[in-house]
Amino acid sequence: MLRFANAYILWALVLVPLLIIVFLIVRSWKKRALASLGDKTVISKIMPQVSFSRPVLKFIFFIVAYTVLIIGIADPQVGGHTDEVKKKGADIMILLDVSNSMLAQDFAPNRLDNAKRALAQLIDNLHDDRIGIIVFAGEAYVQMPVTTDYSAAKIFLNTINTGMVPVQGTAIGAAIDLGVKSFDFKDGTSKAMILLTDGENHEDDAVTAAQNAHEKGVAIHVIGFGSPQGAPVPIYENGKQNGFHLDSAGHTVISKLNEDMCKQIALSGNGVYIRATDANSGLGIVMDQIHKMKQSTYDSKSFKDFEDRFQFFLAIALLLFVAEFFISNRKNLRLSNLKLFEVKKP
Repeated sequence: MLRFANAYILWALVLVPLLIIVFLIVRSWKKRALASLGDKTVISKIMPQVSFSRPVLKFIFFIVAYTVLIIGIADPQVGGHTDEVKKKGADIMILLDVSNSMLAQDFAPNRLDNAKRALAQLIDNLHDDRIGIIVFAGEAYVQMPVTTDYSAAKIFLNTINTGMVPVQGTAIGAAIDLGVKSFDFKDGTSKAMILLTDGENHEDDAVTAAQNAHEKGVAIHVIGFGSPQGAPVPIYENGKQNGFHLDSAGHTVISKLNEDMCKQIALSGNGVYIRATDANSGLGIVMDQIHKMKQSTYDSKSFKDFEDRFQFFLAIALLLFVAEFFISNRKNLRLSNLKLFEVKKP
């Protein structure tokens, strides 16, 4: 299997046909200019050292060297065939609340950043479990399907912010329903969801959604972020805080952790509820519960490392450039006068 580590470099090969066209145009112009001076045989005798074929040879060496150089810079890699391996673990879908209330700063710097930091630590400690990410506010979206690609999960996690869901609100029920639809129940692995939220559900019946998920064998664990006392919800403009959200009466909106809602969801989903603190997110307790579930074996594709092959192309390009440099545009008169196959007349 072949791939290029820097495939975008290959766009430089577009110059190859352009250079060939320019060379042909210039060569045609030179031929017409020489033809206007007189007969080609006479001109050859007048300019015995001028070669009409060597510039073509030099150009061929140059264009081949340029092509090989670009391929080398693009870093061709070979290998990468896949092996089917057996792994035993659970499927875990992360449901992350990205509503504006998650920007409340009762946990410094805010609830959302604390939740993301906890999830990053969770991903670092995963081994054979598969993980997916769903973000939600007024609507829910699959940010990453269930996978064992933990590096991709960390990348997706870093991009999460409150602006990625256009509709504000907190539709926990929609997130749970979407999580259930995202699971593949045919593979027989244990399924669990980890809901990270402040519990301020304004859009749907999250408890009923949790019950439906539990009936399908999906456990829902809830981690509450925030404090019962609450904190104002900041407003950001161009990355800078500019006041706080106000209600219709002009009072500052205070977002509080709705522990009753979080507990009801966990109870209906046959999971546990943990209230996060500055020192402990509670994910360790949740993962202990998940690992107590029946672990099933599933097939996973393992990709072998690719090996770089750019060295060969760069070496060939260097040799071609050196050869092109030493090819002169002038004839070698000694070689030209050496006529090995000429038959002398008696």
